Amino acid sequence: MEKLSSDNQQFIKRTFPIVGMHCASCARLIERKLIRTPGVLNATVNYGSENASVESDTEVSDEQLAKSVEEAGYKAIIGQGAKDKEQRTPEEIKEEEKKKELQNLKVKVIISSIISVLIFLGSFPEWFTFVPKILTNPYVLLALTTPVQFWAGRSFYLATWSGLRNRTASMDTLIAVGTSAAYGYSFFSALFGGHMYFDTAAVIITLILLGRYLEAKAKAHTSDAIKKLLGLQAKTARVVRGNKEIDIPIEEVEVGDLIRVRPGEKIPVDGSIVEGISSIDESMVTGESIPVDKKPGDVVIGATINKSGSFVFKATKVGADTMLSRIVKMVAEAQSSRAPIQRLVDIISSYFVPAVLMIAVATFVVWYDFGPTTASGLMALTNTIAVLIIACPCAMGLATPTAIMVGVGRGAEKGILVKDAESLEIANKVKVAIFDKTGTLTKGVPVLASYTGKTGTSKEEVLRIAASLEKGSEHALGEAILEKAKEKGFVLKKVQGFKAIPGYGIEGNIDGKRYILGNRALMKKDGVDYKLTEKEIEKLESEGKTVVLLAKKRILIGLIAIADTLKEGAREVIKSLNEAGVETWMITGDNERTAKAIARQSGIKNVLAEVLPDQKAQKVKEFKGKQDRVVAFLGDGINDAPALAVSDVGIAMGTGTDVAIESAGITLLNRDIRSILTAFNLSRVTLSVIKQNLVWAFGYNVILIPVAMGILYPFFGWLLNPALAAFAMAASSISVVGNSLRLKRIRI
Repeated sequence: MEKLSSDNQQFIKRTFPIVGMHCASCARLIERKLIRTPGVLNATVNYGSENASVESDTEVSDEQLAKSVEEAGYKAIIGQGAKDKEQRTPEEIKEEEKKKELQNLKVKVIISSIISVLIFLGSFPEWFTFVPKILTNPYVLLALTTPVQFWAGRSFYLATWSGLRNRTASMDTLIAVGTSAAYGYSFFSALFGGHMYFDTAAVIITLILLGRYLEAKAKAHTSDAIKKLLGLQAKTARVVRGNKEIDIPIEEVEVGDLIRVRPGEKIPVDGSIVEGISSIDESMVTGESIPVDKKPGDVVIGATINKSGSFVFKATKVGADTMLSRIVKMVAEAQSSRAPIQRLVDIISSYFVPAVLMIAVATFVVWYDFGPTTASGLMALTNTIAVLIIACPCAMGLATPTAIMVGVGRGAEKGILVKDAESLEIANKVKVAIFDKTGTLTKGVPVLASYTGKTGTSKEEVLRIAASLEKGSEHALGEAILEKAKEKGFVLKKVQGFKAIPGYGIEGNIDGKRYILGNRALMKKDGVDYKLTEKEIEKLESEGKTVVLLAKKRILIGLIAIADTLKEGAREVIKSLNEAGVETWMITGDNERTAKAIARQSGIKNVLAEVLPDQKAQKVKEFKGKQDRVVAFLGDGINDAPALAVSDVGIAMGTGTDVAIESAGITLLNRDIRSILTAFNLSRVTLSVIKQNLVWAFGYNVILIPVAMGILYPFFGWLLNPALAAFAMAASSISVVGNSLRLKRIRI
């Protein structure tokens, strides 16, 4: 559950599993019921992931939502009440329910298959002369067909009844109407004489159930990524309590606990090292294969593996707040979200079933009135049933969500966290890529390159004062100054009246004297004359260094040059984007000379420098307004969050802040900037698979519905057997799921 707000109004976003859906029409029915629930603002139900996402005001209870789903004929696993005595989560309960459902389906398939074979043999004694005569008896065939029709096919009737109560129709409606017509006609024929279609009714139900069983088995693999992520978590933690170390369940770990991790063990929760050094394999979370060296003060991520060395760390995030839990939650929500291309499918599907029912009626009328006089009634019924069965839009409902589920999961395995399906769909359409500089194009770990004193101030005094001021700052450049002062062993001075000036620098009082430390704009704003050092500053900036100026009582007393080197692979990324026709820009708060030096090193031709944090989002909006192009923004800091949010595709570096990651549509959990290209490739191949699925699903219906109607009969004398129609319908759905699963093997 996630609390959100809009225009001062609080509302809640909830994502929960739903059990019992059989097709995309089921999802639309549940969606309608949820949206009509008082207090619900928006609801989406994903057939592929079998999850619902609901945004509602805070007064809407879990029980109300569960009741709405139940009224539609399905079951929602939602809220704290969803946990059972074994304390299983809703997802775990859903998995158990699906296993039971799959087992019941398997039993029905086996029993109905055996019965259907007997019915088929008994229906054609002229073909199978070895069949016992009792099997050809109409009453025996009726007795055998009845359990298949009403026990094995019970779910079709329940779904049809639910649809009628809610004034809608689904693929279950088509199957129920078609098989009931065959069964009803045969029932009267058995009593009063005439041609029987018991084999048609039984075989259709059996084949559709078999198709659903195989589809469910295949769909289970689309959520493998979530299962893998959940399986990464450690079960226990070795907590330091006084002089003792005790193992406790991971659920009992609290923020602030000191935890010992030995070589080869999994790190249980997120935290920071307080004692010891080690090398940690973070590949399961970031996708980066090379172990990362860690020392006191460094952050560690839960579920990663300690390769060497024993260390103690302080827990900072536990339970649902850990990186792994957040990744699992975001992947699950992304898999349940709806891509823009799905909206077209939903619109078509909403009209599809009623249209098919009308086509089926028209087929019956035409064949009954104009078919061969000797068998017009039989042909009319056979072709009507074939139309009803062949037209089930199941493949259309699976085309997009299954591909999105596998694509999002594949991204998670590569350290690419996709927040929503829309970002995944449009990432490959990006025509403008705007990069933040520090931490995105550069390593974000600035190093103090040089420092000099002015107007009689020693360089050591400049560094000591600057470090004292920066002690209260969180700026990355400040860390470089503090690191150098620490290396020199300087004792820092006490600062009073510290103040950070966003986009300019900082100020504070030391020993009763006021100092300012920042860029030219701050000096100009405060009336400090720095013109005599302009050439020296320009030379440093042309080398790609950021120059920080220090002034006392409006007199310049020092210059500090800080260098931030380009990330490995940055030039390669920019070159690939330029070759692909993507316009690349760099946007930074740094001065123009330094910005252009970094841009020159990376291969970016377009630079926007000296842009204040609050102006970044406005600049992105301006780019979006030009020629309606898809714009991606890539950043990592808190000041990048608004720009990430307003861009068409926000891409956050995983080494960045939580706020930036939450604002982005895609997060690169590893440190490799080349993952940007992987993310774009993932989008491209996923969209390609979606299009293939849709072409197949629509093409299947467009081609085979006229065949089922009998359009080939006047030319070749061919009619589509309803049993073959059932087989084709099942095969269509399975092929769509299978095509989506190909994403697991496609190289990105």
